[in-house]
Amino acid sequence: MVEKLVEVGILFDFYGKLLSKKQFLAVELYYIHDLSLAEVGDELGITRQGVFDILKRAEEKLYVYEKSLGLVEKFYSSHDDIRKIINITEEIMKIAKKNNIEEIYDKTLKIKDISQRILNNSREVMD
Repeated sequence: MVEKLVEVGILFDFYGKLLSKKQFLAVELYYIHDLSLAEVGDELGITRQGVFDILKRAEEKLYVYEKSLGLVEKFYSSHDDIRKIINITEEIMKIAKKNNIEEIYDKTLKIKDISQRILNNSREVMD
């Protein structure tokens, strides 16, 4: 169940604004604010079963959006590529330092810093 909560939460971060207002609010209250179906129903003025139905349709939409657009998959793939860039940069820095090539070391340090900043900024999107 925790896996689904996390998965829907991530999909909601990427595609939530594509849902109807009622679906958006139901998902936000249930998954993000951890309200029960009854509590969400009270907030929306509908029954528990109505909330369940709205959530089910909203979840289906979120999964369809990901299947069509693949933004979450691309996001994680980009993270992996940035980590690879950072690792290669660190290897180059070690070689430059060992061979006393300060200019290469400085430039690879800049690449590493930029890559790390991109990675950190993209993590903020997910938090």
